[in-house]
Amino acid sequence: MWTIWFGMGALFSAVAIGIGAFGAHALKGVLSVDDAAIFETATKYLTHHSLGLIAVAMLMSRIDSMALTFGAPLLMTGFVIFSGSLYALIWTGHRWLGAITPIGGVLMIVAWLLTAWAAISAQWL
Repeated sequence: MWTIWFGMGALFSAVAIGIGAFGAHALKGVLSVDDAAIFETATKYLTHHSLGLIAVAMLMSRIDSMALTFGAPLLMTGFVIFSGSLYALIWTGHRWLGAITPIGGVLMIVAWLLTAWAAISAQWL
């Protein structure tokens, strides 16, 4: 199962690079200063957490933990909701989409807490 999450992390890393390049080149001067900052935040979170998903997958390859089994999909869902809602906010102009963003943030926090639990508790089992 860990190879699936590794692959998803790698796939989303590639997507993050593509979106980042698109933003840096095609959207330069098109977005307002505020929207450019939102775009940058969305891309940073997508990049960092897709790499984080690869790290979680590597941990899954070393230890068998129900916390990681739940944590990996939560992490991916979290960064998709977080970044996706910010990208949608920029493209559509619907500012209410920003209210969805914290849901993704909470899912990422829970996923990282589960990952921490899995790693720390592996020492005691």
